[in-house]
Amino acid sequence: MTKAEKVLVGGKWQPADATGTFRAVNPATGETIGPVYPVSSRNDVDAALAAGRAAANALLDVPPEKIGEFLDRYADRIDARSREIAEAAHLETALPLSPRLADVELPRTSNQLRQAAAAARERSWTEPTIDTSLNIRSRYAALGGPVAVFGPNNFPLAFNGVSGGDFAAAIVAGNPVIAKAHSSHPLTSQLLAEEAFAAVQEVQLPAATVQMIYRTDHTDGTYLVSHPLIGATGYTGSRRAALALKAAADAAGKPIYLEMSSINPVFILPGALKERSGEIAEEFQTSALMGTGQFCTNPGIVVLLEGKEAEQFIGDMRGRFEKANPTPLLGFGGLTGLGESVEALEAAGATLITGGSKAPGSGCRFQNTLLRTTGEAFIRDPEKLQTEAFGNSNLFVVAKDADELEKIADSFEGNLTGCIYTDTRGGDDVLYARVEPHLRWRVGRLLNDKMPTGVAVTPAMNHGGPYPATGHPGFTAVGIPASVRRFASLQCYDNVREPRLPAELRNRNPGGLWRRIDGAWTLDDVRVS
Repeated sequence: MTKAEKVLVGGKWQPADATGTFRAVNPATGETIGPVYPVSSRNDVDAALAAGRAAANALLDVPPEKIGEFLDRYADRIDARSREIAEAAHLETALPLSPRLADVELPRTSNQLRQAAAAARERSWTEPTIDTSLNIRSRYAALGGPVAVFGPNNFPLAFNGVSGGDFAAAIVAGNPVIAKAHSSHPLTSQLLAEEAFAAVQEVQLPAATVQMIYRTDHTDGTYLVSHPLIGATGYTGSRRAALALKAAADAAGKPIYLEMSSINPVFILPGALKERSGEIAEEFQTSALMGTGQFCTNPGIVVLLEGKEAEQFIGDMRGRFEKANPTPLLGFGGLTGLGESVEALEAAGATLITGGSKAPGSGCRFQNTLLRTTGEAFIRDPEKLQTEAFGNSNLFVVAKDADELEKIADSFEGNLTGCIYTDTRGGDDVLYARVEPHLRWRVGRLLNDKMPTGVAVTPAMNHGGPYPATGHPGFTAVGIPASVRRFASLQCYDNVREPRLPAELRNRNPGGLWRRIDGAWTLDDVRVS
């Protein structure tokens, strides 16, 4: 029997207490590849939780500068091993090596770690607040337990459980991380975890600051997120799995932050089509088929107002989709799921324009697919016609008038993004003013005249939204400092003696930190009368 790879638990790489094994699959060929990996038992989960709790206590005494040093070292180590990591991700996901993985996602990953390092040192995420008249002071700080991070399959680097945004945010807040690797890219996660653990050792953080297991059964996954020792959980993935984890965490009173599903509606108003239909078609094709449509911000539904220009646009997109070669999906599960979603949309009354079936040949390929329905049908059955088809499949909704456009916008579930294209001469402004208020409440990020696929790593970004895009509309998975506060507790000090306070709340400002003192943001020290 082939020996399985080791898990990173308790400050060392060690054999798993395994209930089974698995291997990755190359989605481009359908072939099983790479080493054998363990399915961890509950014993591994318990060991990681105990070690994580001990590390959380030890991290209380680690200065923010050392947290920042770790994140910078880790980013440097990823860059130094970039080719090997990107090639592993390419084999396990079939996402393009260049430019997608090597030139875009990997630099983004190390960049967000460096942004996190700066935030750890700068500390404004702690939001120190001081009321001098009552001598009450508060700040955000670590949770006192490990954070479990479940990474998705579609971003093997930038959202990986051991390197992505949730990981970085949890570390900035002073929490250790228990990463749950995604089963589709175990080697990629292993390589990243090796560099993370090496950086932990280099800067001498508590050994269990970073831990990783590859897979558990579903029962042990819910056990992990609801355990008394867990601080919080960050999860990116399917709605079904997310809600099962949320039910367990909620029952135990444990915070859990979810990114689940989003169809990201795009309204293209008539003036925009008349003005630049070909340009918009090019943007839509790029956005819809990039990464085989497996972006959480993929424009899954396009809403048009009926007319000659709308029909020409749909015809143009049909030709483009039929001409483009289907690229691989992330795995056989995605292939099956996409087919089932397309069938569900057809059963709900959508008409197939092109595609709709598995593409010929080996591997995990599905035909580039377009469907359409009327505005009336969408308004009548919005739930079924919003079935997420995660992949290279998109639905056109054609409204008969402005009233239907408003009602369609009002019928959407919560989404990460929503977009409205208008002309540049103001001809769509009246219609925009009718649609935008209805759409605004249903999306985390509103866009004008650009497709939603890109998610910039900037403090102003909101990569979140109303349910079911996420589990809570008030949080973001991208954008420091806001993303950090998901993994922090609000700590209040009432009449605590000044020498006993954390540095952020003492009278003397620790190194130019913005603090809210008596209702005003200031860099000043507290004035002692």
